[in-house]
Amino acid sequence: MNKQRGILAIISGFSGAGKGTLVKEIFSTYAENYSLSISATTRQPREGEVDGVQYFFMDKPVFEQKIQENQFLEYAQYVDNYYGTPKDFVFDKLDQGISVILEIEMQGALKVKEQYPETVLIFVTPPTAEELEARLRGRGTETDEVIASRLARAAEEVVYMDKYDYVVLNEDGKVAECAAKVHHIIETEKKRTMYSGQLINELTEGLARYKKGE
Repeated sequence: MNKQRGILAIISGFSGAGKGTLVKEIFSTYAENYSLSISATTRQPREGEVDGVQYFFMDKPVFEQKIQENQFLEYAQYVDNYYGTPKDFVFDKLDQGISVILEIEMQGALKVKEQYPETVLIFVTPPTAEELEARLRGRGTETDEVIASRLARAAEEVVYMDKYDYVVLNEDGKVAECAAKVHHIIETEKKRTMYSGQLINELTEGLARYKKGE
């Protein structure tokens, strides 16, 4: 029986776009359809963190060896620690027919797309720049200087938007609607021919005996 391969979907967006809240909503509403990608890291586990749940924890030499062996879809180094997306975990889930959601920044997303062109890139954004600023200020946890820095970074990141497959508006109070849009996008992508290779092969073999002259 044919099993549809899962979709690798990357969700990116500006700081303040509500990516984290959106991803939680997707997993709350459509839990049976998705797996959240688990990153590998060389930092030490924090209290309550479990290997293979929050992260795959590994020593720096092991991580660097995996880099050499091209075992990550993407990786980066922050404050002397590595973070990366293991290929094996992602592809095992996709082979099981489970779609994987990866929440990463734009440059990392484009690296993944380069290695795995079937990746679906989804950019999440509020409808206006003014709304983005209002959300950042509404948090009440950041100084004016930090907010200005985040907005300046968004002004730099906006150039990546047209490299994404889809842009989805995440409007205030409509996170469930936004999650439904993302889910619909991924389900629609599943119907594309590139994800139906096994079904096509089975039909090709099954119909071969009907070819004229054979």
